[in-house]
Amino acid sequence: MSKKTKIAIVGAGVSGLIAAINLEKHGYSPTIYEASDRVGGRVKTDYIDGVAYDHGFQVLLTAYPAAKKYLNYDLLDLHYFKPGSVIFYQNSKDKIGDPLRDLGLLLPTIFSKIGSISDKLKILKLRNSIKGKSLDDIFRAPEKTTLQYLIDFGFSNQVIQRFFKPFFTGIFLENQLNTSSRKFEFVYQMFSLGKAAIPAKGIQAIPNQLCAQLKNTNFHFNSALKQINNYSLEFDSGKTEEFDYIIVATDASKFISNLPETQSWKKVENLYFEVTNQVIDSSFIGLFSDELNTLTNNIHYVKKLSNNTYLVSVSVVKEHEYSPEELIKEVSSELEKIAKIKVLDFKKQFTINQALPIMPSVSYMLPKSETQLKEHIFLAGDHLANGSLNAAMLNGESAALAVVEKIEKGSLDIGS
Repeated sequence: MSKKTKIAIVGAGVSGLIAAINLEKHGYSPTIYEASDRVGGRVKTDYIDGVAYDHGFQVLLTAYPAAKKYLNYDLLDLHYFKPGSVIFYQNSKDKIGDPLRDLGLLLPTIFSKIGSISDKLKILKLRNSIKGKSLDDIFRAPEKTTLQYLIDFGFSNQVIQRFFKPFFTGIFLENQLNTSSRKFEFVYQMFSLGKAAIPAKGIQAIPNQLCAQLKNTNFHFNSALKQINNYSLEFDSGKTEEFDYIIVATDASKFISNLPETQSWKKVENLYFEVTNQVIDSSFIGLFSDELNTLTNNIHYVKKLSNNTYLVSVSVVKEHEYSPEELIKEVSSELEKIAKIKVLDFKKQFTINQALPIMPSVSYMLPKSETQLKEHIFLAGDHLANGSLNAAMLNGESAALAVVEKIEKGSLDIGS
């Protein structure tokens, strides 16, 4: 039997969906308000003529503890990437990877010109060092920039430019590697312990699967919020709804007065091209070395479109002043000149202005006791921890459990 307390969730992204799942487990029937036309938030896919176009190149790291808890990987029909990358540099390309996880990468990695033998031994040393750390070890360590961390570890400038910068630029969505060393270690550990994968139906399959788990949650899409006042939600339409508790699973500063400055975001542009040749296997990510100074950061062969053509996804992270048409032309030129990819047609472009939160300092998750903003308002979202799918899930869980504890016990345990 559903409990009668009225609970609203603002945002149908991954964090909001996880909050709803946990509220339902405790007998509540929340109502989710979403400004867009679908679940997922920043985890989004458009389906056009039977082809999945993800909004930005996003992968699921299967080692994420929260993902393993909430997702059924078999039902997602995952396409797994090899534990390595193909790197384009100076009119050449080389393959580098983790031979301890894929023996076929041993010789290509040894003979690649991505870094010195010393660099490659250090990569194995780094892998083994981070793999053995606890999450507490990682997230309680002093923070420095990822670039400084790599320099302090002893890596050469060559391997930083040719491997670490392009690889982690694609993950952090900033090309100076100013991201916290804590997030670097966490992501590196997740890559070491599991695999990177994309669902067969695109990244949208993840929030869709979470949504399918909900049986007693009411959804209101295209419901842009204007303001939150204590117990009430005021919408752009002029409508007002009152609730006993509110979970804000998005940037709350946009809706609540007297909060710190609105969250700042990193941007990425994602372009899709139809091409006539395949220069790397679809189970590898292609990286453009930082020393090339290209707009293109990474490429991925999404699927075969016909007997003779393929769909390629390209990520652009660097700031630029090109118009959309000029950007398409420039990226097409880079693909042909550097990767020898023969572009047939431009297919789709996404400009994601709020792709990842800018976070000088990161944590693993938000404890229950820290999710409460006001007496009846609670916070969720990955921007409150480390900007990852794992953080989105954990913070949604924390906020929901905090609300349950507040309702059923009257207060929150400070140590929870």
